[in-house]
Amino acid sequence: MLPFTALAHPNIAFIKYWGNRSDALRLPANGSISMNLDGLETRTTVQFDPLLPADVVKINGRLAGSASRLRVVRMLDELRALASFRHCARVESLNDFPTGTGIASSASAFAALALAASRSAGLYLEQASLSRLARHGSGSACRSIPAGFVEWFAGTADADSYAVSIAPPGHWDLVDCIALISAEHKTTGSTEGHALAATSPLQSARLADAPRRLEFCRRAILERDFALFAGIVEEDSNLMHAVMMTSRPPLFYWQPATLAVMQAVRAARAAGLPVCSTVDAGPNVHVICPAAASQEAVALVENIPGVRQVRLAKVGGPARLVEDPPRPLH
Repeated sequence: MLPFTALAHPNIAFIKYWGNRSDALRLPANGSISMNLDGLETRTTVQFDPLLPADVVKINGRLAGSASRLRVVRMLDELRALASFRHCARVESLNDFPTGTGIASSASAFAALALAASRSAGLYLEQASLSRLARHGSGSACRSIPAGFVEWFAGTADADSYAVSIAPPGHWDLVDCIALISAEHKTTGSTEGHALAATSPLQSARLADAPRRLEFCRRAILERDFALFAGIVEEDSNLMHAVMMTSRPPLFYWQPATLAVMQAVRAARAAGLPVCSTVDAGPNVHVICPAAASQEAVALVENIPGVRQVRLAKVGGPARLVEDPPRPLH
């Protein structure tokens, strides 16, 4: 069986996914909307080998720990069942951005894994099925399969919970100026955090209002209305972190620099700069703006104490195969 290499981008959620209706299937408690991040990527190569005695999983050059390996093997098992064979696989995955810090590394990782592994298994999955497969590894990974601006439908069951593109990358020239505050792996991962969401008394109110936020965000993207977009994106981010902070036990992902960047962004927008912020499950801040304002946005946050680096990402494309000549994995 030939090796296949796939590339996928992480995504930044404008309307957040937090909490599951089914942890086993990663069925979300609410739908979400995101943007793929060009310039940040995971490259994953997979080769099923009938002579291999066990799955070998390497992440960023090192053998995966037991928990990470188990998540990968579960997806490989699903593909083995679909392809009707039992061959083990070699998996090598490499990120070019910090892992486990709130930049959706699991999203790009499992999107790339789903594509590379399915092709190495001899399967040609259409986009919705590929998105569902990626979701089984990491919920937000389903959003890294389609291109550009993406909506993930909560659905009613496994079959109809997947992501689709609502606008291509060229639809709106937005840039994510990512203020990197910490590259440390977070102590409480998103999988554990999702399981705590229902313990917050605020989660029910957040979910009840989700359809309104989805509608406003979708309309803002389709109409390229930045004022509407900025307000709903910041509101949604704050709602998710309010749930995190009131869960039992509470989760505090923000650091002092996180709040300093958020406050600076709000003040700059009030002064006329088209910019807004959103924060995933980590301390790093995604500062979103039109491309024409990106230099001003970077200048705004790069010298804030605690900001280590600012990385820029435009709107990214879909998960895709890398057309390298097949090569054996070792």
